Amino acid sequence: MTSDAIIFPQINPIIFEIGPIALRWYGLMYLVGFILAMVIANKAADKSKGLWNREQVSDLLFYGFLGVILGGRIGYVLFYNFDYFLSDPIYLFKIWTGGMSFHGGLLGVLTAIFLFARKEKKTFLQVGDFVAPLVPLGLGAGRIGNFINAELWGRETDVSWAMIFPTDPLGLARHPSQLYEFFLEGIVLFAIIYFVCRKPKPTGVASGLFLAGYGSFRFIVEFYREPDAHLGFIFSFISMGQILSLPMIIGGVALIIWAMKKGTIEQNNKSKA
Repeated sequence: MTSDAIIFPQINPIIFEIGPIALRWYGLMYLVGFILAMVIANKAADKSKGLWNREQVSDLLFYGFLGVILGGRIGYVLFYNFDYFLSDPIYLFKIWTGGMSFHGGLLGVLTAIFLFARKEKKTFLQVGDFVAPLVPLGLGAGRIGNFINAELWGRETDVSWAMIFPTDPLGLARHPSQLYEFFLEGIVLFAIIYFVCRKPKPTGVASGLFLAGYGSFRFIVEFYREPDAHLGFIFSFISMGQILSLPMIIGGVALIIWAMKKGTIEQNNKSKA
């Protein structure tokens, strides 16, 4: 099985460095995702008939950036390394050691949306719907960064596209699960939200689609992704990533149903007026 696998090449995580400044592939991928999100957000603002402007987009992306970084780090420490944190609370601030959690980052972004919405006198779901199509772009770019770094690889397999990653001490042929996530969480999820919401939908539908879509795709990919070594499986074959994704699926579906019902009621009231 191992002899037929694709050998992943050794790629220097640093593209170039000048003195103490270094540009890493991982950081570059997030920068690409951020730029794509800004371009699409600015175009959406220009077409919003005054509901959004480019200054608001700039502020929103700044809030979101802080939410991702702070929430992602805190979530990783609390969800995946809580015991280590209890023995060494300073570990929370040792960001150079690595470790970010999507689900923690999501909570950080939700907090950022709440604060931004309050500042701009918009509803939480109005801002959430504006942000929903932008997030998959950053997620997809981040997964490419994971792949280049040869990290977060998948479980052992004998499929024809199995890869042997240089960071795997066991040297096993594994699923390139980072690419599965890039495709599902990045490309497919963006396409679903974009095409469903290309025409006006009730407030909350785009946000619900993102939550349910990401949660479902992440739950599926977790069957192919190697669980964190220090956690393993939580319940039999269920991973921590799947446990954290279940509330997203349930909450997303509930939000879509609520938004559609609310939109139908409002439309009927307008028809009677």
